[in-house]
Amino acid sequence: MKKIVSILLSLLALSAAAVPASAAASAPPDIDARSCILIHAGDGTVLYQRNADTRMRIASTTKIMTAIVVLENCALTDPVAIKAEYCGVEGSSMYLRAGESYTVEELLYGMMLVSGNDAAVALACHTAGSVAAFAKLMNDKAAALGMTDSAFKNPNGLDEDGHYSTARDMAKLADYCMQNADFRALVSCKSRTMGGRDYVNHNKLLWQLKGCLGVKTGYTLSSGRSLVSCCQRGGTRYLCVTLGDPDDWADHAALYEWAFQNWSDRAVIDGRFALSLPVVSGKETAVGIAPECSVCRFLSAEDTVTYRIELPRFVFAPVQAGEDAGRITALVNGVPAASARLLYTGSVAVSPGAAVGAWARFSALGGSNYQYA
Repeated sequence: MKKIVSILLSLLALSAAAVPASAAASAPPDIDARSCILIHAGDGTVLYQRNADTRMRIASTTKIMTAIVVLENCALTDPVAIKAEYCGVEGSSMYLRAGESYTVEELLYGMMLVSGNDAAVALACHTAGSVAAFAKLMNDKAAALGMTDSAFKNPNGLDEDGHYSTARDMAKLADYCMQNADFRALVSCKSRTMGGRDYVNHNKLLWQLKGCLGVKTGYTLSSGRSLVSCCQRGGTRYLCVTLGDPDDWADHAALYEWAFQNWSDRAVIDGRFALSLPVVSGKETAVGIAPECSVCRFLSAEDTVTYRIELPRFVFAPVQAGEDAGRITALVNGVPAASARLLYTGSVAVSPGAAVGAWARFSALGGSNYQYA
């Protein structure tokens, strides 16, 4: 009596608004980076890459690793006494003075907003006792994250033999870091006043690019311009890394616009799939059915989604809300990509005096005229 039928339904039959775009995806923009990667955050799907595994100097984007190691080993409120050896570090600076005291949080903002090399050294020595000991923590973290083409010698990214990474590894690192709420607060902050000084984030994309969430700029004469960024619109988040790119602001913006036009995170299973089944011998003649949960998948504009719904043609009372009714499977380009249980959304009791025998119940259906809706 409960023969399961498999019904392949096109998305169009259920909701016209859910039909994927049929236009072909556009070609990616032409960019100037020597090395680049653009990924979908969370699952790491690569949308675009060029020389993404080439080992290169990464300048101050190094401080992404410095920040996460500090955040995972120190309290934000820890005081840090500034020593003379932390001051006067070459390159960009927070302009620390010996004898001052800052919290770890203040030094992190000084390091990430204005790329303070002095703040990076202060944080490294506070966390591990020395720059060398801190570099070991950085390399241990890189190994734990599977950054197989990266090595760190210092916390600030100043040029040093044996200090390098790749666009792919830096995207992997940034994806991990952006899951940390304190890190997100750091890299998304546009400006902050500390000790009577104003610090403004060097990352122009925070002002120029809709949905930009950070992350970090970098530059040395030998490395050229380095940029790691993150952008989110709606429920879709991307990460982009360019190394050796003289026009990185424009290239990141162009890659994000291209990505948002051609891909998106979409609910392939959700409340649109509210169905019903006839109930035999019940106080009500039908019972509602809905997916147990919503399921999203990352899809391109060219992807076609169809559905296989497995349900009995009818159900006998009593029916209990929350019990299994069947299953829905979303197929992307014909390949199963997501699945969820279908559950009864209500309870139906047996009608008083209802036919209780199997034949009597079947006869109550009125023969075989029922059509699946």
